[in-house]
Amino acid sequence: MPRPMQERAVRTRERILHAAAEVFDEYGYAGTSITRILERAGSTHGALYFHFKSKEDLARAVIVEQARGLDLPKKPAGLQQLVDLTLRLAFELQRSVLLRAGVRLAVEQEESGLREYSVYACWIDRFRRELDEARQRGELLPEVDETEFARVLVASFTGTQVMSQIATRRADLPERIALLWRYLLPGVAPAEVRERLVVAVERGRTPA
Repeated sequence: MPRPMQERAVRTRERILHAAAEVFDEYGYAGTSITRILERAGSTHGALYFHFKSKEDLARAVIVEQARGLDLPKKPAGLQQLVDLTLRLAFELQRSVLLRAGVRLAVEQEESGLREYSVYACWIDRFRRELDEARQRGELLPEVDETEFARVLVASFTGTQVMSQIATRRADLPERIALLWRYLLPGVAPAEVRERLVVAVERGRTPA
């Protein structure tokens, strides 16, 4: 088991990371300062720099760890689970500050010069695994390339959430994602598969 000092260090890192996520979510990278993060965290420069080298390093941690703590499916289960997963992420963006901040920083990387693509690669891989399973279940059209569609889906989800953020602060994001699937599914799934798939916003509210 971790010693008390190690446990305190872990809690301190979590507190600073969460405070940073809140500030980045509110002000973006350019509008965030170390001082503002420390005020929000109730911490010290020494504690912050023990865990993070700079504001850039802290922003990178928020981007990379954006999905930590989310209750998402552990094993691939095919096309229905992929649909449900994107709807769940839409709801999580409304309530998880770490996810929101990580997504905002990932989208606004020109401001920070981070060029942190790993999080996009991670989501592409996550979606592709669902599509690989969908292929095994006969749920995809023959011409669909699983990796290509995973990239298209990540890009489409990213653009959709940006538009939703601007229009309604993501209040309508689940509905926009459901609409996205209405137009994407005919290009990837046979008619008989689409007939049994359920694209319902409510499926994103709780884990499958």
